[in-house]
Amino acid sequence: MLKIYDDKSKILRERCEPVSLPLSKDDEKTLWSMLDYLKKSQDEKYAEKHHIRSGVGLAAPQIGLKKRMYVIYYTKTGKNGKEEVVSYALVNPKIVSNSAKLCALRGGEGCLSVKEDKEGYVYRYYKIVLKAFDLVQNKDITITAYGYDAIVLQHELDHLEGILYYDRINKQNPLEIKPNSELI
Repeated sequence: MLKIYDDKSKILRERCEPVSLPLSKDDEKTLWSMLDYLKKSQDEKYAEKHHIRSGVGLAAPQIGLKKRMYVIYYTKTGKNGKEEVVSYALVNPKIVSNSAKLCALRGGEGCLSVKEDKEGYVYRYYKIVLKAFDLVQNKDITITAYGYDAIVLQHELDHLEGILYYDRINKQNPLEIKPNSELI
């Protein structure tokens, strides 16, 4: 079972270091363990038994590693109405382009490292193009993501920069509706 560091931990405020490619066996093992943790966290019985929160993303600093890597795992309804699995183990991710349009989750964001959810909108780019090495596919990939998918990728990328989601909430007006944005 992985130990999840909380937002009081210094490592969550530090910028992470690039990871050498090809991946070491240790880094591969770590990424697979992180992905396994996320999958298990989404099993209600398992999560309750082990007193863990459900998550869709997990970044290396959240388990005490100062490395530019994170994992994503969740299911969603695809364009054809069928359930799709979104699963990545990304190394050295970088946004190469983004939209001017912004979006935020109507119900706000949460984080495995933040015990008490913080109210407010976290505005992020509605569309991003991200490049990274993905261990799941075992190759360099380019992801074009919109809406929720883009939010999840950006949330985890923030962890690699030492930024927590609540840092992006407007302190004076947490429920501000920004122009050129969409609540999803």
